Amino acid sequence: MARTAGSHGPKTMEAIRKAALSLIYRKGYEAITLRQLADAVGIQPGSLYNHVRNKQDILFDLVHDHMTTLLVEVAEAVPADAAPRAQLEGFIAFHVGYHITRREQVFIANSELRSLEAGNHAAIVALRKKYEGVLIDILRRGAADGSLRAEEPTIAAYAILSMLTGICSWYQPSGRKSAEQLVTLHRDLILRGIVV
Repeated sequence: MARTAGSHGPKTMEAIRKAALSLIYRKGYEAITLRQLADAVGIQPGSLYNHVRNKQDILFDLVHDHMTTLLVEVAEAVPADAAPRAQLEGFIAFHVGYHITRREQVFIANSELRSLEAGNHAAIVALRKKYEGVLIDILRRGAADGSLRAEEPTIAAYAILSMLTGICSWYQPSGRKSAEQLVTLHRDLILRGIVV
């Protein structure tokens, strides 16, 4: 690919991030090279070092961005002053919607966690725990006020997250159910099992 005329700074960095996202999603982190990434962006391989230190930094940047976006957006989607059931419904709708519209980011964040170096891995795991903690807290409060059956909030949260995140592996926009219908189906499945 030829270099885009006038591409520099933030514009080039955004092109690097998009190309890395696509390459890692399609080929896996270990299989891609910085040369392939430079070719996809249309710059010389040595020029990548004007924007990133190494391939690990690119992966960490992608996964960190995914996790911080997830945390910001879930805080906006789950009403802080609502009852636990309403918060649970908000969490479910958010999680399903986010995960079917950002499949590449979700896939990389889950499948390439193993490729992060120790410090980067620890930072991402801490962010994941914060996100999981949003749901665990909802379930704990619902169990405490008697509105939700969640004797084991942490286990229930992990079960719910596994079910909701699984949509990434099979959802197709052209499928017979719309995104909204799938949110409703998932919400109903979970609420039938957990609402008192």
